[in-house]
Amino acid sequence: MEIILVIFFSYLSGSIPFGLILTKIFTNKDVRKIGSGNIGATNVLRTGNKILAGTTLLLDVLKGYVPVIITHQLYSEHVQISALIVFLGHIFPFWLKFNGGKGVATYLGALLALSLPLGILFIFTWIILALIFKYSSISSMFSSLTVLMVTVFRDNAIKAIDSSLLSTPDIKLILFIFFIIIIFTHRKNIFNLKNKIEKKIKI
Repeated sequence: MEIILVIFFSYLSGSIPFGLILTKIFTNKDVRKIGSGNIGATNVLRTGNKILAGTTLLLDVLKGYVPVIITHQLYSEHVQISALIVFLGHIFPFWLKFNGGKGVATYLGALLALSLPLGILFIFTWIILALIFKYSSISSMFSSLTVLMVTVFRDNAIKAIDSSLLSTPDIKLILFIFFIIIIFTHRKNIFNLKNKIEKKIKI
C-alpha cells in the first residue's frame, strides 16, 4: 500500500504541466504550438517572457524535489522509486496524452533531494556548458552524464563529503536510468545538432 501511495503522489506531482498552465494564463498561448512544442522552461522562454520561463523552471524543479523529500521522511525505502516516478510523470503526463517535457528540471529537483552536492554539481556543469556552447540540450545531456560518472568512479568520495545522502548504495543505477531517459527525450535535439539546425539559447 505504501509503494502505491508513493507512486501515485509522485506521478501526480510530476505530471503537473506548469509551463503550459502559466503560458495559458498569462499569455493566452499554447506553448506546445511555439518553438519545439515542449512544455519545459527552455521552450517557455521562446514566448519572450523570461519571468514565465524562470517561474516554470522553479516550479518544475520543486515538483521533482518536494515528493522525493516527503517520501524520504515517510517511506525512505521508496525514495528512489519516488524520484523515478516523478521524473516520468513530467515526461509522460496523463493530462497531455503522455506527451510532456524532457524532464531535466524535474530531474534536477529529484537529484537535489537525493543529494545536494550532486545537484549543485549538475547546476555548475550545466551553466559552464551553456556559456560555452549555448545549447540547452548539450548542457543537459552532458551534465547528467557528469553526475553519473562522478558517482560511478568517485562513489566513496561522494559519500565522504555528503553524509546526508538519501539514497541506497545503488544511486548510480538510478542515475544511469535518468541519463538514458534524458538521452531519449533529447533524441530530436541530437538529430538537430548533427544537422546543425539546433537552436541556441540566449544567455
